[in-house]
Amino acid sequence: MTTPPNKRRDAPSEPLKRVLAPTVRAIAGEAELEVAFAPGKSGEVTGGSIQIPEPPRAPSPRDVAIVRGWADSLALSIGCHDAKVHRRVCPAPGPARAVFEAAEQARVEALGANRMPGMAKNLTARLEQHYAHGRFQHVSDRADAPLEDALALILRERLTGLPPPPTAKGLVDVWRGVIEARGGKLLKRLDATSENQEQFGRQLRDLLKVLEMMDQAEAEEPEQSEDESQDGPSDGGNEDTDQTQDDGSEGKDQPSEEEQSDGDLSESEESAESPDSDSDDLDEGEVDEEDAPAPWRPNLSVLDAPEAFGYKVFTRTHDEEIAAEQLSTPEELERLRSFLDKELKALAAVVSRLANKLQRRLLAQQNRGWDFDLDEGVLDAARLTRIITDPMHALSFKRERDTDFRDTVVTLLLDNSGSMRGRPIMVAACCADILARTLERCGVKVEILGFTTRAWKGGQSREEWLAAGKPPSPGRLNDLRHIIYKTADAPWRRSKNALALMMREGLLKENIDGEALTWAHSRLIARPEQRRILMMISDGAPVDDSTLSVNSGHYLEMHLRQVIHEIENRSPVELIAIGIGHDVTRYYRRAVTITDASELAGAMTEKLVELFEDETAGTKEGAHQRQRRKVH
Repeated sequence: MTTPPNKRRDAPSEPLKRVLAPTVRAIAGEAELEVAFAPGKSGEVTGGSIQIPEPPRAPSPRDVAIVRGWADSLALSIGCHDAKVHRRVCPAPGPARAVFEAAEQARVEALGANRMPGMAKNLTARLEQHYAHGRFQHVSDRADAPLEDALALILRERLTGLPPPPTAKGLVDVWRGVIEARGGKLLKRLDATSENQEQFGRQLRDLLKVLEMMDQAEAEEPEQSEDESQDGPSDGGNEDTDQTQDDGSEGKDQPSEEEQSDGDLSESEESAESPDSDSDDLDEGEVDEEDAPAPWRPNLSVLDAPEAFGYKVFTRTHDEEIAAEQLSTPEELERLRSFLDKELKALAAVVSRLANKLQRRLLAQQNRGWDFDLDEGVLDAARLTRIITDPMHALSFKRERDTDFRDTVVTLLLDNSGSMRGRPIMVAACCADILARTLERCGVKVEILGFTTRAWKGGQSREEWLAAGKPPSPGRLNDLRHIIYKTADAPWRRSKNALALMMREGLLKENIDGEALTWAHSRLIARPEQRRILMMISDGAPVDDSTLSVNSGHYLEMHLRQVIHEIENRSPVELIAIGIGHDVTRYYRRAVTITDASELAGAMTEKLVELFEDETAGTKEGAHQRQRRKVH
């Protein structure tokens, strides 16, 4: 008897996936590279693996080109990019670094596009899909146009001759005049050095200096490190390294360029930002507490005293913490709510399904249970036979067990900056609305907050600074606006109209993330709940033109890192971050990045499920250990 053939047919996308894997390995030059496909996510490279967006089950020619474009882009970033060289010439973390990395990716993709016309078509399809949202097509204000995207598209055009996608035309036009006027000569040099990553990177640093994104010291830093590396042995000799180690503190104060740019902060910056590090070292060392000197700044936190950590505020007089209802009339909120309800209909199916999944997980964790085989309690009817069959067996009682689910409050902190305008803020509002209802049904309180500024370009704070004669290093130079859309104790039905205020034109301006996190954290700390969760939803690094124009380019970012470090390491608040089109994993320990706003609902739900599942696993393990101790 013959075995009937297997009639199951592969999905139409399977042949594409089978040929993409060896193609990626060939382009990357890595025979052992692992190639995986992930639905609903952008491509990424992690260690020795590469993740490509999952193609549709029956892909169209355009879908095939987009997936191949992602595969080509990621493979080129491995094959034509040297991570060691990148660490050596890359600026410190901040806006300049984001622009630098976008330009480097444009260089890498241009190399493949120039050598293979088919690859050029694939990369173009991926780029068109990336800007398909269209919010950059008619942009007219540079504040709404990311410089890193504009410079990458301009470099791509110069290196390959391919124009930017029509949906990104406004983005390029608003920056082209400034970039070409200030750095026209440097752009020509970049054209000539595209084959050499290190020379390209150094010319790019000069361009960033011309664009006022780096100061002179930062721009010259790679040249100094190169000279220092030439003085010492390149093959790992020990003579010079021993001398520098014997020099004492002088050698320690001058870390290598790789150490400064590879990590989040250099050693000198960390010591300047984290004065508690000295006391931590004393705690861990062999010095006795009686002999140890008193710390320089005892019990200080960047959350309570940012000035002690180098972050100043010129004036707080014009800052505003306000309820959403006070920023609009009831009639306007009703109108905006009706608009939000229409948008909810389109997202309701997906978001509600994810919310129901979260609700089932939470309710399952809150179910009460029973402990069996006890010496006392309620008689267990299912084990009554033991009284007859084994009268000496006394464990025939049970007792109801209280739930291990802790009283919980969740704060959703939403970025209300101008770059969120359009679909991102609409999806964020919808997800916050549905998740608030879901968590409320599960007995979890939810607070929804937003942060932005009262004005563009500084507002009244800058006017006071100008009137005072422009004192140097004024610190933060804008008027904050912190918005309370829903308090933790308010039911959703009373706050649903306030949530629609996010749809209001003119509300979204600039974002100062560090102070917003501090504000949301302080509200959470004052809550009585046992467990406190803070979820940050943002689409970019902190940006305020007024502040950054008179301070260092990474002034706001350094403060944000200090606040995150303090919360993650010394606070009972559990911090999560979700980045929309922006890599927040370089700031936050527990974070996820999505490329499109439509993925926000899934990311929010998954992160909350992970948190609650981790909590349940821990409490169950503790209960199991207690039960074992009872039995034994």
